[in-house]
Amino acid sequence: MRLNDVRPQKGSKKRGKRVGRGISAGQGASAGLGMRGQKSRSGSSTRPGFEGGQQPLYRRIPKLKGFPIINRKNYTTINVEKLSSLAANTEVTLESLKASGIITSAKAPLKILGNGELSVALNVKAAAFTSQARSKIEAAGGSCEVL
Repeated sequence: MRLNDVRPQKGSKKRGKRVGRGISAGQGASAGLGMRGQKSRSGSSTRPGFEGGQQPLYRRIPKLKGFPIINRKNYTTINVEKLSSLAANTEVTLESLKASGIITSAKAPLKILGNGELSVALNVKAAAFTSQARSKIEAAGGSCEVL
């Protein structure tokens, strides 16, 4: 067998349809596109996602990932590493953190996040804790209380 002997398998190559080449060719006159209208004209048809002027689906659904949370809970967040500067057995609340200057605004409830290390035992009172933050506070000998 040589390179010039290589041919496609019989029946694998099929001639394309010759449309618009007269009535006897089978797809003459309108070339199988129907009588009139936008889809029968030459050139491309409507773009993908076009719904005839109606507001398309990609514009009807909300932008970016997922749907917005309607009644979203906003928190004043602080990491565990910021609490390590406090004295042992201190009661940590939103007001005490603002008084000590660790946080500047206290508009929303307090949530403790688990980034960093904690070596002092603290009594933390907050609206929410992450599981990592709770385990680090309790491992240091402190306590977590949800308000």
